[in-house]
Amino acid sequence: MIINEQLFALEDQCEEIVAQLLQSQTCKNFFEAKQALATSQEAMRLQKDFLKNKEAFERIADYGLHAPGYRETQRALRKSKRELDINEQVAAYRVAETQLQDILDSIGLTVANTVSEEIKVDAGNPFFLTGGHSGCGGSCHAS
Repeated sequence: MIINEQLFALEDQCEEIVAQLLQSQTCKNFFEAKQALATSQEAMRLQKDFLKNKEAFERIADYGLHAPGYRETQRALRKSKRELDINEQVAAYRVAETQLQDILDSIGLTVANTVSEEIKVDAGNPFFLTGGHSGCGGSCHAS
């Protein structure tokens, strides 16, 4: 890598994008939702229950229906996952996270497409489509 004025200019532009992103309402919403989730006793309890049930299921999953209590353990896992998913703080965090990720994906795709349409970009979202291109921006998918 050659360190010159162009590199410094690019670095300054990246810092400006980050500063603007941090000032955006989407980013503020994300940090508020993250803080609300981190301080929610109910969400922490639900996550702890889910992880406990997940570990219990993982211990017997390889044995399938032959394991004693397989269905009960599987149902307990699904129930705890559902309770976690519908928790208000968890749901708000996931929505805010997805909105922020969409912006970051868009920035990455815009930068890559500016350089070349052939650059592959992992958008992280299989449904992320812009300008008729898939998230990777290249010809990596079978038609």
